[in-house]
Formats: sequence, C-alpha cells, structure tokens
Amino acid sequence: MFSRRNRRPKSPDLLKAWECLDSGDVPGALRQLRAAGEEQPLAEVALVVRRAAAAAGFDDLAKAAAALAADPGRPRALFDFGYACVERGVSHLAIPALREALRRSDGSLVVLRELVSAYEDEGRHREAVTELARHEGVFKDWPDRYLLVFNAVLAGDLELARRQHALLADPEDAQWQPARDRQNRVLERAADAERVSSLDLTDLRGWQYVTAGTVLGTLSPYGFDAGMNGRYAWLQDTPDTCLRGLLRLRTLLEAAGVRPRSVSLLPDRDSRILGLAAAEVLDLPAEPFAPGRTDTVVVAYDLDGLAAHDGGPQIVGQLFERVPGQVLHAHASCWTDPPAITADSVGLLHQSVVPPWGEQLRQGAGGGVERGPADDRPEAEIAAEVTAADPGADPGDGEGPADDDAPYAAFAGAVRGTWLRGDRARVRSAGPVPSSRFA
Repeated sequence: MFSRRNRRPKSPDLLKAWECLDSGDVPGALRQLRAAGEEQPLAEVALVVRRAAAAAGFDDLAKAAAALAADPGRPRALFDFGYACVERGVSHLAIPALREALRRSDGSLVVLRELVSAYEDEGRHREAVTELARHEGVFKDWPDRYLLVFNAVLAGDLELARRQHALLADPEDAQWQPARDRQNRVLERAADAERVSSLDLTDLRGWQYVTAGTVLGTLSPYGFDAGMNGRYAWLQDTPDTCLRGLLRLRTLLEAAGVRPRSVSLLPDRDSRILGLAAAEVLDLPAEPFAPGRTDTVVVAYDLDGLAAHDGGPQIVGQLFERVPGQVLHAHASCWTDPPAITADSVGLLHQSVVPPWGEQLRQGAGGGVERGPADDRPEAEIAAEVTAADPGADPGDGEGPADDDAPYAAFAGAVRGTWLRGDRARVRSAGPVPSSRFA
C-alpha cells in the first residue's frame, strides 16, 4: 500500500527534510521537521518520518508512519503514530497527530492522556492545561485531574492548581498515593515560597523551589529581558562564581538550621575540586563519599559530570534516596536537560558549562579563538584559588534585577520548613519561566 516509487512530500519545508535524508542526515531531517511547524500535511510528515525512522532502525515508528501516510484520516493510525513518536523521543511530531486523533475520536481519554504526555515532554504545560480543562466534564480524578494540577503548577497558575487540587479525591488505587503526596509537597512549597517571592513568570528561584524542591543559589545577570530570567546559556565558569555559589550554600544551611559535620567528596575531578573548596568555606572536614553517611554535604560540580565518571551512575543511584542530614549540592545544573536526580541546592542553571579549570576558549596568538588546555594543577591548589576568589556579583548587562544577598537569605529562611522534603526524581520541565528554548 505504500511502495510507490519516488513518492515524496510536496511541501517545500518537508522537501528540505527529505533532501537531508537523501544525504543520510537523519538529525538534520528531524531539525527541518521541527522548523517546518505543526501545520504541515500529516500524510507528508509521515512520509518523512517513515524514512527517517527506517534509517534509524526504529521499526515501530516506521510502521506507524507508513500506516498514517496511507490513511491520514483514520483515528487509530493517528494515535499509533503519535504514541510511537512520544516513545521515540520526538514528541513535537506527535502533537499534531494526537490533536487530530482526539478530534476524530470524540475526546477519547486514552488519546487525551497521550497528547498531554507529548505536551509535557515539550514543556508546553499551558496547552496541556487548556486541553485537560476542555474535557473536565468527562475525565477522571486519577490521572486526569491530577495531570491538570501538575500542569497548572508548571504553567505558573497556582490559583487553578489549588482549586483543582481541592477537588481531587484521595486515590482508591494505592499506586497513585505517591503522586498525591508529591503534589501535596509541591503546593506546600509554593505556600512557603510566595511569602517572600513573587512567583510571577520571571521568578526563577521561586519556581525552581516550587517545582523541584531545589534552592537556586545565584542568578545569571545576562539576558534577563530576553527570557533567560536568571539562567545561563553557554557559560565559561570562573572561581568567583564558584565561591559565590558556595557562600550561598552556607547561607542556606545556616538559615535552615542544618549543621553538617563533614563535606563528602565525590570521585570526579571537578567535584573533588569544588568539594575541597566547600570544606574550607563551610569550615568542615572533607571525606570521600560514603552513601550511608549522615549529616554531610555532598558536593558535586555537575551531576552529569559525576554520572560520566567510573562508578558515577551507581553513586547517582545512591544519592536518590538520601539518608537523614545528607544534603546534595550541585554547583552547575543543566536546565534544558536536567540530571537524573534533583539536588537540594544548586549554584546556577546553564545550558552548557565549562569549569574554570577546564578547556576554556581564549584568544589565540593570531587573534582567533582557540581552546586552551585544562588546568592540571593539584586539586587542592585549584580549590585554594576558588576560596581566595572575589565573590562579588557580576554586573552583567544591566537588564536584570540585582541578585543581592539579603533577598536570598530571606528566601532561604522562608522555605526552611519544607526544604529537604523535596522529591529526588528529576523534574524535566523548565517550568513556567519563559525561555529562548520554547520561544
């Protein structure tokens, strides 16, 4: 039914994706599909996806795409295509098909839930809220009303989240009880945070705490009005920034009344350097990490860097269920692809980061840009350079608000009652804060 030779899409935008596949460039084709937008003919999108999926060895997606190309009006074909796209990590391609499947299936809850899942993967929580609210008259408390509350929070609409949460009955099925408990904690954190924080759509620190239970130490002074709101894009880190993050950690521990007895050193070099600096700043002894040690601050430079180290995935798993008094601090955390576990304290959010002692870019002798060598000095020597740095705030481009110590200390004091009661699993969404990623 689908073997006619030279069958190609007619849309100019989709032809660009097809031409990428002619040269074997599957990632390029997927980029072109995203750039083409959601108004493209679904049958033609399916033509491209079938070919890309076959090249990648995704037989399930290739089969579903072939069926959709052959019969783009059939609800089952639309749903199967959308489902396969979500499973294969291309949820943006699932959304138009699932929307059409929902329209043609008279609001099937199975289709609705898959569409909501695709919206969540793409960080489009407001659209998930809108779609769920349209079907409130027929949906179920679990999971549908729960999903409405969840997405309302991530869309920044606490009023709606609280109203729907109050209507949400306790689950009869015990499998939903952990989700109910998590949602209770999210709204408890929101109540604490809003006492000292605006929780408007630019309040990065506030929403990071509400959604993830993480206290964000420092805010980027660049690109605030461009939608970054305190997050970094590409960052060449400095000792100054590292020290500022550690001093914010010290303030947080003091405000929360947490009194660790040691700093736990993780095995990767970046984390060991920062951990040695943290031990000096916090005036605590440094010891190699042990999973069962209580009353300790575990210091990571970047949890993704830890996960890439020998034995790192096992340690990440051990940090998922932290013992009493064990606080996890990560200096740098990626906000576009968060690490596998959520830290209690994070120094800064970035898209890409190079440690101060890493292979940073610099001006070469000929005037061009080159990558310099990594700093191979002993870890303790580099850590001493961090503790001797200037922790003053970078003035940045002057667009954003000042990230002063006093408001941070007030925030840390306000959330002390709910801090360290957060959930360990990663929060994949960037939350309600606008960003260039979703613009």
